[in-house]
Amino acid sequence: MIKPDILLLGCYELGHQPLSLASPAAFLRKAGFQVSLSDLSVETFPNDKASSASLVCISTPMHTALRVGVAAARRVRELNPDAHLTFYGLYAHLNADYLLGENGSEESPLADSVLAAEYETSLLELANVLLKGKKTLRIQGVRTSNYNTKPSIIRQHFQVPDRNGLPGIGQYAHYVENGRNVPAGYVEASRGCLHTCRHCPVVPIYQGRFFVVPADKVMADIRQQIQAGAGHISFGDPDFLNGPGHILKITQAMRDEFPGITFDFTTKVEHILEKRHFLPKLRECGASFVISAFESTSDRVLKLLDKGHTVADMDVALNILKEANLPVQPTWVPFTPWTSLLDYLEFLRWIRVRGLISSVPSIQYSIKLLIPPGSWLVDLPGSHEWLGDLDAANFSYNWIHPDNRMDELQSGIVKIIQRSPGDPFETFNEIESLTYEIAGQQPPGGSEPRFQEILQPRLTEDWFC
Repeated sequence: MIKPDILLLGCYELGHQPLSLASPAAFLRKAGFQVSLSDLSVETFPNDKASSASLVCISTPMHTALRVGVAAARRVRELNPDAHLTFYGLYAHLNADYLLGENGSEESPLADSVLAAEYETSLLELANVLLKGKKTLRIQGVRTSNYNTKPSIIRQHFQVPDRNGLPGIGQYAHYVENGRNVPAGYVEASRGCLHTCRHCPVVPIYQGRFFVVPADKVMADIRQQIQAGAGHISFGDPDFLNGPGHILKITQAMRDEFPGITFDFTTKVEHILEKRHFLPKLRECGASFVISAFESTSDRVLKLLDKGHTVADMDVALNILKEANLPVQPTWVPFTPWTSLLDYLEFLRWIRVRGLISSVPSIQYSIKLLIPPGSWLVDLPGSHEWLGDLDAANFSYNWIHPDNRMDELQSGIVKIIQRSPGDPFETFNEIESLTYEIAGQQPPGGSEPRFQEILQPRLTEDWFC
């Protein structure tokens, strides 16, 4: 029996060569399937491959990717209506009703199946079932219009990701520091997260669980990316310090085999405080900066998001990171239903006073809280006061801010960023001026304390969603 051709489509993964294609490709190819990979963030749509594939799998780990993926699915349907089309990833599961046509739309369903979480094993089982010619699918973790099942949260036997067929690593984000400009690789040492921040898309899927990826598999993937030209590695774990012993083993092995290779990672503020003794060790192993979800300079907002830290904790975290010589790139959600205009002014002042202007990508000043279907924010007490209807086609709930000046500000900041020449200080000054203008206040004078800033190490693709 001839095994069907499989096409894996990537959409957008923060400028990284997509692990979400390479990992399932390893499972499928090991089983003997013919697998093609295409990343729509850097490649044109593969008409020929889409026309001939029996199974088309679209990776949607984030909101932006889902937007691209929906357009890709419509193109697949035009070219190859008989193909089985599946979406996989966090945002696939959260928006399964829409993708499977269960939202009352007259449009034909975009997907035949949807899956998330530990999806590699489920994709392999799906391919095997389709190989047998079955039309009715009842696979654990694979949701269809006739079979409603939860995502597969199981411990997998991971394979080394197979990156053959992906665009070269030089076409993706680069790491920049003091004149050094090198391609950045991307790996994950763990899946899921122990924490349950209300706004995080990982939480409705994993619900406080996480799995480590075996260290030898992670190192093998790091090795092949460095051999392909990567000079820096981004660890994309939702929280790198969920398993500190595990990641220390990996980073020490990376330092020993590849001295001079740098890396970045993401972790919560509370982990910076609780596990501060790990940070100098990670710095010694090549850590060059840390991404941390500070989110807000309002304790009320932090509590509503269930972030597990306070504004005072953020200052402690900054001091700990400074002692470890680890620059931080804080991420923010400055526009929420509870953030006032005065809160936003304090947010800008907080960043300026602490010398973090060059550490905050400009896009971060405009981020508006995204509430996808299944978000734990929907069940927040009092949500009826601000939560609107689900806009299924845009993959989020509408929400209403009580002060329409906040909508005006957010829209104005987006325009500033779109025309910004890229200088973070100039962009910040424009945003600051607009905010004070809308608030009807005078911008601060020269009396505010100000740290001398230098451009921090960074990736050429800013964090987004």
